[in-house]
Amino acid sequence: MRLQYAMVALALAATASMAAAAYMPESVKAPAEEILSLQSKAIGVQIYTCRARKDDPYRYEWTFKAPEAELYDGSGKRIGRHYGGPTWELDDGSKVVGEVKRSDDGPDANAIAWLLLTAKSNSGTGVLGRTTNIQRVDTIGGRAPADGCEAKQEGRELRVPYTATYNFFGAASVD
Repeated sequence: MRLQYAMVALALAATASMAAAAYMPESVKAPAEEILSLQSKAIGVQIYTCRARKDDPYRYEWTFKAPEAELYDGSGKRIGRHYGGPTWELDDGSKVVGEVKRSDDGPDANAIAWLLLTAKSNSGTGVLGRTTNIQRVDTIGGRAPADGCEAKQEGRELRVPYTATYNFFGAASVD
């Protein structure tokens, strides 16, 4: 059943990717001197927690906590995972932790934003060990409910399904 869900989600993400292919905002483009080292589909959830608003402690909202997703290559094979940090970790032992550099709302108002992230730290000798920038595009879902939450829900977690394409970039190798 999980594999069927994954395959359907990958097909939907691929369809959205084709539709959005012409749309690439300048704000989330990777530096021109970098090359794409890996493209991965993510299927998972964005986790939100009900918390009091910082500007009004009597009102509550869904606050982003962390992502939790599996990463897949172009053939649909699971190759790693994505989790809080934000961190991407591949089965080859490499890992990258990023921080948001820029964002764009993307073409789908019901989906989480498109992002350009910069590597804060890397480890391992695999692909992610050399990653300098990460791009999140072609997002579907993942957005917290706009209507917020209530005091009686404080501390409750909400897991919102999403898919995205993550593009990993690194410096062009010099021979």
